[in-house]
Amino acid sequence: MTRTRMEKLRLLTRRVARRLPGDRSGLAMVEFAFAAPLVLGMGMLGTDTASLVITHMQVSQIAMQVADNASRVGEQDVLTAREVYEYDVNETFVGAEKLGENIRIFNQGRIIISSLQRNASGGQWIKWQRCRGAKVYNSSYGVEGNGATGTSFPGMGEPGRYITASSGTAVMFVEVAYDYRSVTPMNVFNNQQIVYTAAFNVRDNRDLNSLYTGGNVARCSTYSANRP
Repeated sequence: MTRTRMEKLRLLTRRVARRLPGDRSGLAMVEFAFAAPLVLGMGMLGTDTASLVITHMQVSQIAMQVADNASRVGEQDVLTAREVYEYDVNETFVGAEKLGENIRIFNQGRIIISSLQRNASGGQWIKWQRCRGAKVYNSSYGVEGNGATGTSFPGMGEPGRYITASSGTAVMFVEVAYDYRSVTPMNVFNNQQIVYTAAFNVRDNRDLNSLYTGGNVARCSTYSANRP
């Protein structure tokens, strides 16, 4: 390399060295590279949190709707006490399926309907109980037949706030258990169990002697993996 070329190279190197400390041309890209994972993570966390809150609300609404519907079903006859059949309970489950279709309520959850009544001794009694859903979940408050005799069974619900049935009527007590699935790869809330309960007194004069046959609805004494 000639002397002239060497001098030119040294001059160019000096110019670059003088300009380099004040060069900000790649600053935004570097900052973005550092900030992007944090911003993306916060965004996914916010999305998953919002989805969890909405799912809680939907499961709660399903519990209330099922209890309300179960309290109204039965054969329409103004001259006799309303008889409730298995297919009436099944139609209540169909309504829950439609309401919870977007969260796949029967694939990821389980709904339990209990008829809480009074027994011959004046105590509380779970006369019948029906379930639907693929989730493995037992009732937290009792199973069919609990309280059939005596007065030892206090009712259904939290201790100190038991729900009880009055004489000559029944309470439809509903439990909905659901496994939440995260909507983002973070899986922060994945498989979180959501449980809600609701209870409604029956609306009409109901025949409380039996849940009459006329459909195929799973009893809750054994788990049911039936899917919609």
